[in-house]
Amino acid sequence: MADFSLNSVSRLILHKQHLTDDSRSDDVVRIAYDTGGLHATEPATPYLSIFARANGFTGKHLDDELYRTKNLVKIRCMRKTLHVLTKDMVPVAYAATRRMVEENSRRFGEFRGVSREDYETVSKAIMDILKGREMGLPEIKKEIETQLNVPAILNLMCDRGLLARGMREKGRANRNHRYALFHEYLPDIDLAKIKETEAKTLLIRYYAGAFGPVTENDIAWWTGFSKKEVREAMAGIQDEVVRVEVSYAGRPCFILRSDLDIIGQMNKRKGPVINLLPMLDPYLMGYKERERYIDGESYNMVYDRSGNATSTILLDGRAVGVWDFARAGEPLLKFFLFREVPENVLEDVRLKAEKLGEFIAGESVRVTQCASMAPLTGRTAGAVMSPLKGCDESTSR
Repeated sequence: MADFSLNSVSRLILHKQHLTDDSRSDDVVRIAYDTGGLHATEPATPYLSIFARANGFTGKHLDDELYRTKNLVKIRCMRKTLHVLTKDMVPVAYAATRRMVEENSRRFGEFRGVSREDYETVSKAIMDILKGREMGLPEIKKEIETQLNVPAILNLMCDRGLLARGMREKGRANRNHRYALFHEYLPDIDLAKIKETEAKTLLIRYYAGAFGPVTENDIAWWTGFSKKEVREAMAGIQDEVVRVEVSYAGRPCFILRSDLDIIGQMNKRKGPVINLLPMLDPYLMGYKERERYIDGESYNMVYDRSGNATSTILLDGRAVGVWDFARAGEPLLKFFLFREVPENVLEDVRLKAEKLGEFIAGESVRVTQCASMAPLTGRTAGAVMSPLKGCDESTSR
């Protein structure tokens, strides 16, 4: 069994995730595929995840792939979470996760007072009014005139493959989508073309390619499958997967055989690799075993009690700080370092923060360093969205 150091593994994953200068790309679709899909629960996250990995990226590039060419599609899949996937991966992720996603949405609908009979009646009405057109939530509610929880019904319809989520209502930051009939909006995607068992195997292979080396715990976390399901699905790719030992893991890891030669040939980089990643970025959410990129004493600064990651600063693949953007008055990007870094690294963090802030705000922003930060685990659930709210500024420019 091969044995690899944490540094060699970090170099491989940063490269595969397009987080090094030599692996950055102009291809938005390729980035979405290679990162295992882009988390889309928070509207801004896909744009910021691509900005961290792409050359010359503007938000229009992602909008075009989502809503014009439709090479990228939003569906709820792994861990019952909304993702942006390449259209080739949609049937796989849909078939592999449909049962748990659909059941979760059905229960949520019942919690919101939508009975099965109510759903059948209202969903049929929605299907009828959406024929040949796209509509947003306010328009749909006006047309069907019901007091039921329409968002819950729309979610379940999407999760059953009846509807597709289109463009956001009123801009990228808005949480509401326009909706269309799936077979009209995405006529070249056949959600029934693959069976669940095969889909689970393909999804795990896809994950191993994007994030490997990974542990069994990592696979179960990312997919949302039970460990029994993971073991059964992995039997279908046993010839493509190799067990390896990684210095930090303390348990066997799995890597694609095709990656085995690459990891041994990765050159040590001459300069530091610095990344400012958004909340719920794939790199931060791809693993259950997070010792590979964060120290135990810093964990509560990056992850909340549910395991959700906030906006994070990485140095050579390891978390060293947190950043936050605010628009109160002048646009402001704040950052806090929970680990001391060399002066040249601090300067690079500031420069990257300025560029990131300008991308978010569309104008120059002030960058300030915070002197302290309260752990996320001691705050409300929404703390991952504003990790440095109320922090004391120490330096600014």
